Amino acid sequence: MALQTHSHSHTHSFNQANARRMLLALGITLAFVVFEIAAGIYANSLALITDALHNVTDVIALGLSWYAMRVALRPANAGKTYGYHRVGIVVALINAFSLVLISLYIFYEAIQRLLNPVPVQDNVLIVVALIAFFVNGGTALLVMRGSEDDLNQRSAFMHLAADAVATLGAFIAGIGIALTGWDWLDPLASIFIGILILWNVVGIIRDSLDILLESTPRDVDMQALVRAMENVRGVRGVHDLHVWSLAQNLRALSAHILTDDVKISEGAQIQRELNTLLHERYEIAHATLQLECVGCEPDELYCELNDHDHVHDRVHAEAKA
Repeated sequence: MALQTHSHSHTHSFNQANARRMLLALGITLAFVVFEIAAGIYANSLALITDALHNVTDVIALGLSWYAMRVALRPANAGKTYGYHRVGIVVALINAFSLVLISLYIFYEAIQRLLNPVPVQDNVLIVVALIAFFVNGGTALLVMRGSEDDLNQRSAFMHLAADAVATLGAFIAGIGIALTGWDWLDPLASIFIGILILWNVVGIIRDSLDILLESTPRDVDMQALVRAMENVRGVRGVHDLHVWSLAQNLRALSAHILTDDVKISEGAQIQRELNTLLHERYEIAHATLQLECVGCEPDELYCELNDHDHVHDRVHAEAKA
């Protein structure tokens, strides 16, 4: 119990540190958005304006992500028995769809500029894009730690990392305009920004929907998992098996475990061994295991919830008989 308390305290502190870094990145990004919009209007650069508009979505995304991280720290209660971990997934999905909308707007504006080119002040574009690259790159590094295990944080990181690469594209476009005089390089850079955003957003949408639909984590081989569980001493079979994610870094499992008619202490040992296996090999931290030795249907590996009413009626009829 002491070990679990220490682990929970460490995770809580780590999440608080991540939230503080997220808030710092939010402040820096907001300040730069104001500067970049003014520079884009002055230089008549669509690449700078569209990047600034994307940075507005970054401000919103960072704000939502910071809020989700704070909410996720709340303890579970009678109304939210699993806690608030899914808030971050909802925010990640909102962030992803906002990126899709801004990309479509960027494509529209870029096509208009390609059809009707306007002169661009390349010197302003070059300077501001270079500053933007360092600002976006720096804020991306602020929120990078922990983003590989947190979809909400990863969505915020992808916003900022995509910005860093996009502003690098705007910088290159500015140099190209200065050397060639081809003003159409500016909207071309905007199209590159839009494509880059969409490329990164697909994975976030897919992962978010998988978690919200309670899909099996993609790296879990269910057949191998069943074989591993059945290899634990005392396990005779596994059925009614479910594996899902509450958040990207928090997995859960429930299953019925068929055993011999053993003592409670022996059953507890089987559960301990299964929990150790699931945690160490599959990173499943929350497992609910129901041990049973009679009246089960071991051939039904996955429970069909649509049969619930039928099973209820059958049990009720047997009880009346």
